[in-house]
Amino acid sequence: MTTGTALETLALHHEISGFLYREARLLDEERYDDWLSLFTDDVHYWVPGVTNRQRRDPIGSIRPEQMSYFDDNLQDLSRRVARYNAETAWAEDPATRHFHLVANIEVEDAAGDASDAVEYVVHSLLLNYRNRHRDEQDVLTARRRDVLRRTGDGLRIARRRAVLGQSLLLSKNINTFL
Repeated sequence: MTTGTALETLALHHEISGFLYREARLLDEERYDDWLSLFTDDVHYWVPGVTNRQRRDPIGSIRPEQMSYFDDNLQDLSRRVARYNAETAWAEDPATRHFHLVANIEVEDAAGDASDAVEYVVHSLLLNYRNRHRDEQDVLTARRRDVLRRTGDGLRIARRRAVLGQSLLLSKNINTFL
């Protein structure tokens, strides 16, 4: 956790938790342009594929050079948002109803860069319940590791790594943000 007094630490955790809760609400309300404003210009948004491997396997289950569901920068995220907002987004008509639940938020200090930006490493768990039509429903879970940066406009997401709990997605699509 961060250094400082207990009150400062508690206030920072409260601020970051509120930021993540607001982000979840923006996604649930399909306020994607507002959601995009929560990211830095140099964001890296990564949702790697997960491979089932034995514990003793030195390769590991997550590797940057393997498949990713998303390996996006701000321009990529902006394109996805533009596609969701387009009238021709037939996969989203009728719209998917989303419910994002963020929990187990843990905050650490991260090293500031040369510009003296204050950054925090934030760990959290995400549950994304999705429902479409009458009977299509999916549950996605993810363990997230974010780097939040304090800017003149408040906290912003500079890095996100969301590791899905599922190694095989049974969903018809992954038209969601994690």
